[in-house]
Parts: sequence; C-alpha cells; structure tokens
Amino acid sequence: MQKNHILFLDFDGVMHPDAVYLGRQGPALKADGELFMWAPILVKMLADFPTVSLVLSTSWVRHLGHKRALSYLPHELQDRVIGATWHSSMAKGWMDENQWESKSRYDQICRYAARANLHHWVALDDDVQGWAEESAKHLISCKPALGLSSSQTQIELQYRLREICSQ
Repeated sequence: MQKNHILFLDFDGVMHPDAVYLGRQGPALKADGELFMWAPILVKMLADFPTVSLVLSTSWVRHLGHKRALSYLPHELQDRVIGATWHSSMAKGWMDENQWESKSRYDQICRYAARANLHHWVALDDDVQGWAEESAKHLISCKPALGLSSSQTQIELQYRLREICSQ
C-alpha cells in the first residue's frame, strides 16, 4: 500500500505574486505576470513524486468555493487535489466561520493534519505567522513576490518532498 504524502498548497505568494484581489469578476493579479504563472514549475517538480497529493490551504476556497478555486489550477495539479483546509460545512454551523478566519494558516493546516492523522506532510506558503518552532520543519516559506519562481524555494521543496516520500 502506498503512503499518502501531502503538500498543503497556498496560491497567492506561491503560484503567482501575492498582489491578488478578489473582485466581482473573480481574482485579479495587480502585479506583473499572470495568475498561476509559476504553476508549471510545481507540475514539473511533482512529476518525480507520484505519491504526493495536494490539499488546498488558500483563502480562495473559502471565498470562491472549492470547485471554483480548484478550476484555476492546471489539470495536472487538479488531479492531485484531495481536499482543502476550509470546507463549506464550516459555514453551516459546524464551526464559527469568524473563528476560522481568525486562526493562522498554521492552525488551519495543523487542524486538517490532525483530523486526517497525517504524518508525512509539508506546506508551501508565504504566510509564516504563528508557525510553532517545532513545526517549522513542515513549512517551506515563500517570498510573497517570488513564490515558487525562487530557485532557493524550489531546492527546499525538492529536498522536503524527497524527505517525506522516503519516510
């Protein structure tokens, strides 16, 4: 049986610069480039790691819904997505929506990881607030303007993916 290895994936500041605004027509990048311009880098990197699944840890899911947020990803990444840290049932009394919004990305990811009993996971995110020191090994921090275009981030991600997939 193959082990499931998880990459928690943020969008803004990872797949494109963090200068994204959600308007009536949907998300718009207010910086040079285009939305998801660095997605091909992730597609290429994950080709060597077939057991890695994605969990969306982006606020896009809460604001646009899972299906619509997912639709912005290339098909190669869509096929790997198994869930999201936010679920619409949270807005229906399962959990106070405002309480969820006030939680750090770290808290949201850890709650998902604990509920799913995950052991082999890493998060790719530009939001580093609230990460506990003992959990820093799970975070690959992106520079908001560079995201996955940074060669340093790519090297770190490849190293961490090898590490979790060998466990």
